[in-house]
Amino acid sequence: MDRRHFLQGGAALATLGALPAARARAGGNAFIVSGFPAGGMGDHVARPLADKLRGKYASTVVVESRVGAGGRIAVEHVRRAAADGLTILQIPSGVMTLYPHTYRKLSYDPLADFIPVTGTVTYSFVLTAGPGLPAEVKTLPDYLRWAKANPKQASYGVPANGSALHFVGMMLEKASGTDLQAVAYKGGAPLLNDVLGGQVPVSISVLGEVLPHIKAGKLRGLAVSSAQRSPFLPDVPTFVEQGYKDIAVQEYLGWFVPARTPPETVARLNALVREGLQSPEYVDAPAKSGLQPAHHAPDEFARLVRADHARWQGIVKASGFAAEE
Repeated sequence: MDRRHFLQGGAALATLGALPAARARAGGNAFIVSGFPAGGMGDHVARPLADKLRGKYASTVVVESRVGAGGRIAVEHVRRAAADGLTILQIPSGVMTLYPHTYRKLSYDPLADFIPVTGTVTYSFVLTAGPGLPAEVKTLPDYLRWAKANPKQASYGVPANGSALHFVGMMLEKASGTDLQAVAYKGGAPLLNDVLGGQVPVSISVLGEVLPHIKAGKLRGLAVSSAQRSPFLPDVPTFVEQGYKDIAVQEYLGWFVPARTPPETVARLNALVREGLQSPEYVDAPAKSGLQPAHHAPDEFARLVRADHARWQGIVKASGFAAEE
């Protein structure tokens, strides 16, 4: 499929874009639209940045949750918004890079309908064992040996079917030659309850959601999905270290605006986000959720999104997975 370049606008739209860009500089109400409930990981990112943008980018900056369909409702809302820089999408990268390959029909094209502004934070996943797994199982090789010996019990929980976390599990299953059964939950909270309660032996979870319980000794980290060890769990090895070189997955929260948003507006928003991410009072906020600040220039972020889009295409094709509509 022919896809338009991310950074649209250019000289042909510079004159037409002058008025909406001035609106974003001069005032108005800006909305950071999240596809997930208030109080979650995204809030630890969006709300401090909204405070930094308020009065500089727009007179008011509101964080708005539009929950449902795994983030797709928020994406569609922003896709239809005016291209004036005042409606900003904050979304996990998989919604833009993975979903296009798992859903047969999407109402949006992430490579044509949006301009990437910047990433804000990155986060890892962790394979976590709870009391449903024997105490002597302390490492990833231990878990795989146990799973092969106990195939009827060898299930792992994930917070959503067809999510990047689910694909980490499928990649582990294929690479290790182990039959593992995914149990998909509707969100991280019910999954956490069940792994703590022993109803599911292991989970593949967003690191920040299980971090306090690992540190408290209630859960055991077996492997993290990032290419390098997480600074939040320095004693837990990566999948890569343990022989699974292709299981290097780190997601990020990204900011996007509708296509045709003027380049000068994108650049201004990007610069203010960078300023906010570098402020001392902001750095501590995402760290509480196991997040690491990660700013990108717009063109750099566009390349990252394109690369991840292409990588997930190959992974999904190899898996044969297709999401339910």
